[in-house]
Amino acid sequence: MDYRDLYRQSLDDPDQFWGEVASGIDWSRPWDQVLDDSQAPYYQWFSGGELNTCYNALDRHCESGRGEQAALIYDSPVTVQVKTFTYFELRDQVARFAGALRMQGVNQGDRVIIYMPMIPQAVIAMLACARIGAIHSLVFGGFAPQELATRIQDAGAKLVVSASCGIEGKRVIPYLPLLEEALELAGSIEIPRIVFSRPQLPVEDPHPATVLWHDAISTAEAVDCVEVSATDPLYILYTSGTTGQPKGVVRPNGGHAVALKWSMDHIYNVQPGDVYWAASDIGWVVGHSYIVYAPLLHGCTTILYEGKPVGTPDCGAFWRVIEQHKVKCLFTAPTAFRAIRREDPTGELLHQYDISSLDTLFLAGERCDPDTLHWAETQLDVPVIDHWWQTETGWPMAANPMGIEVMEVKPGSPTVAMPGYDVRVLDDEGVELPRGQYGNILVKLPLPPGNLSTLWGDQQRFHDAYLSRFEGYYLTGDAGVLDEEGYLWVMSRIDDVINVAGHRLSTGALEEALASHEHVAECAVIGVEDQLKGEMPLGFVVLNAGTQTDGKELKNVLVQQVRSLVGAIATPRDILIVDRLPKTRSGKILRGTMRAIADGKPYEMPATIEDPAVLDEIAAVLS
Repeated sequence: MDYRDLYRQSLDDPDQFWGEVASGIDWSRPWDQVLDDSQAPYYQWFSGGELNTCYNALDRHCESGRGEQAALIYDSPVTVQVKTFTYFELRDQVARFAGALRMQGVNQGDRVIIYMPMIPQAVIAMLACARIGAIHSLVFGGFAPQELATRIQDAGAKLVVSASCGIEGKRVIPYLPLLEEALELAGSIEIPRIVFSRPQLPVEDPHPATVLWHDAISTAEAVDCVEVSATDPLYILYTSGTTGQPKGVVRPNGGHAVALKWSMDHIYNVQPGDVYWAASDIGWVVGHSYIVYAPLLHGCTTILYEGKPVGTPDCGAFWRVIEQHKVKCLFTAPTAFRAIRREDPTGELLHQYDISSLDTLFLAGERCDPDTLHWAETQLDVPVIDHWWQTETGWPMAANPMGIEVMEVKPGSPTVAMPGYDVRVLDDEGVELPRGQYGNILVKLPLPPGNLSTLWGDQQRFHDAYLSRFEGYYLTGDAGVLDEEGYLWVMSRIDDVINVAGHRLSTGALEEALASHEHVAECAVIGVEDQLKGEMPLGFVVLNAGTQTDGKELKNVLVQQVRSLVGAIATPRDILIVDRLPKTRSGKILRGTMRAIADGKPYEMPATIEDPAVLDEIAAVLS
């Protein structure tokens, strides 16, 4: 069956489509309904069904003959070590740590905060929670105490799992002072914690409520999987909220397992036994879905990488990992490739490695500009697939379905909607727009399995944030176009649309124009206040390493490039050359914060910012 037939079937008969897909997962009790619409618009999938996600990710592969296969490869250039866990080894360590959680009083439905770096113990803790039906909530290691405290409070955590430190490049980041401050702020200083003591910063004087990891597992017995309802939460993942209060995205067990396993074969075109690498962090949704759960549900070998695309030790780091572990599919953010390209624009280091095992590169996390896509295609000589999804969805909304039908790549487009996602473009009044017209991107309800079911403890906020603006639709928060062939073009966040004298311009189109210049490594465009036109575009560009050019002349060239590619109405007020752009740890550019600085408005330091000093640099350039 080709893509279009499969897609149509998923929308016309979701019960049959997802019921067949769900046969790829082991159930201890079959579902009563595939799609339960009895409480629409709050839909549920596989109501009445029971399963265990950890069993599906580990135990069943051990029982079916994959026990000796590598399940997890921990590759840490920052500590100069590589360690491989077979499915047998990972299952046994997870079962033992699940027993340690039980000894600390954690049971089905309890919430466990995991505040850890990219080490195997973090993955073990996640799967151990799933094994006993506890709900984990990962918080990116190194998050500020106030942000961590908010998540501890909101989740009502029963226990915290942490580590003594994280490692950023050559810097050792102590975690325990941050954790202790967060627990004080949360009024939860007596919550038990299990802490993994890393040799880079051994734990010397633990809090009385702390049990060290090795002590916890030394007295624990391995425990079996607990069957849970398909609609029970597997995890809570907090994402930034506009009110300052983070939103706890709830992911149900059943739909999550079904959708993620299906995506590995049909979207990423990998099979059980293949080596799959998502170069992200487990603190983000990509790490949840495609470092931990999806590859293991599908019986693949997954890589946990504690390092950076550049600097650990150089911009050949990714190529070394691909060669050493025979990676078939790589998934990372466009930011990573822009960083590599900036340091090695001609791919000199790349050509020193054998990356012939690589079949496909997938990019997501932010819009991939065509220039970055072309550079990656040229250097790697493999298909480069931009795809689009969100923390809330848990898996791709739009992609090139490499395991169904390889479709034409249109640079700048994440290709087409995936099965189950009825993607529409509406105007501000909720009227569906003709193909080719720019508007709000929405998904007609119901969302397919694997998406969020609610926000933790706040159904009303879930409705207000995602379902209330356009009745019967999920609000993605993105804006763009569906073209005549059904290809989606995600051009900006709805809030990033620039209104110049009544003309709506997308930041994506302007950035695409700037990024096409040979000297530009990456860029960002924001709208700044203008008394005459309402708003004007302001561009920021980072140049490739070693670029030597007259700044004033380059600015003029870039302005003309925008005028010719987008139109005179899009002429930037200015283009500023900067050393780097402010980003979150997941690589997203902080355009909203930059806009506040440019307009002289107050702003809060984003909790997810990678390096706060960059904002001072931006402010200095703007002054």
